[in-house]
Amino acid sequence: MGKLVEDLDALAGTISYKHCCNEDGITRPILLVTASVDRMVLKKPIRVDADLKIVGAVTWVGRSSMEIQLEVTQSTEGASSPSDSLALTANFTFVSRDPKTGKSAPVNRISPETEEEKLLWEEAEERNKTRKKMREENKMDAENKDKERLHALLAEGRVFCDMPALADRDSILIKYTCHRNSLICQPQQRNIHGRIFGGFLMRKAFELAFSTAYAFAGAAPRFLEVDHVDFVKPVDVGNFLRLNSCVLYTELDDPTKPMINVEVVAHVTRPELRSSEVSNKFYFTFTVRPEAIEDGLRIRNVVPATEEEARRVLERMDAENSHIAKS
Repeated sequence: MGKLVEDLDALAGTISYKHCCNEDGITRPILLVTASVDRMVLKKPIRVDADLKIVGAVTWVGRSSMEIQLEVTQSTEGASSPSDSLALTANFTFVSRDPKTGKSAPVNRISPETEEEKLLWEEAEERNKTRKKMREENKMDAENKDKERLHALLAEGRVFCDMPALADRDSILIKYTCHRNSLICQPQQRNIHGRIFGGFLMRKAFELAFSTAYAFAGAAPRFLEVDHVDFVKPVDVGNFLRLNSCVLYTELDDPTKPMINVEVVAHVTRPELRSSEVSNKFYFTFTVRPEAIEDGLRIRNVVPATEEEARRVLERMDAENSHIAKS
């Protein structure tokens, strides 16, 4: 699955460059980078013994950004309609920059013609508005956040910290679900601009998230979706990259299909400068196989112990609820 995620980003990048190239072949060079990934959703289990087909197109264009929708299909015997072979959908956002100034550069426009194209445009436009709204909300003063929800989330965590012997045995603190990975970025992972390929970072993040969910659940997890990916800063060849993961929260409303929400944060670390900057944030959702639940497997509730952890949980819960409300 991690390799498929990497290939999706590669195809999205190819589509974005083809869209920005004019037919005369003398297009002014521009820098295109992955800005974010929204809702990479697995529609059905992907088999390893059948070929996959990936198709994509630009569905929305702003002044200097564009959204590309990708679909992964896998033919199955007895499929009665094309939708039956749809295995995965994903939305990538790319932004255009002038390579000399670093400022935003305009991209070619598109004009949706068919009803399907118009619908895709409207959906992408709504996602773009949601992203802008979330950025504005993130700029708000922390004091304006919902204090009651924070206190409710932290209440159980305080029991773990102050009276661990009396804490709920079906719950666990976020800090005890954490895993880490470190690597030095190699030239083999470069993109055409000499920076580390975003798809490679997504694959590494997915592999760590899968391992985190595996160790937490005690059974092999089943991937459901990539909720969101933020590309905050570029990663260069030779950078010391640290990936930190944790189970941010679980959803146990449906005991037959518990949800495990994993956060992975990538940091570019420079020990000689005593600095560490966030380069990427990844959010994944996993579940476990029904057979494991039938065999008595129980997924624990995950609780925050600090206010910073609680705010991260609320932020992701609100983002998830926003997506559900629009779907």
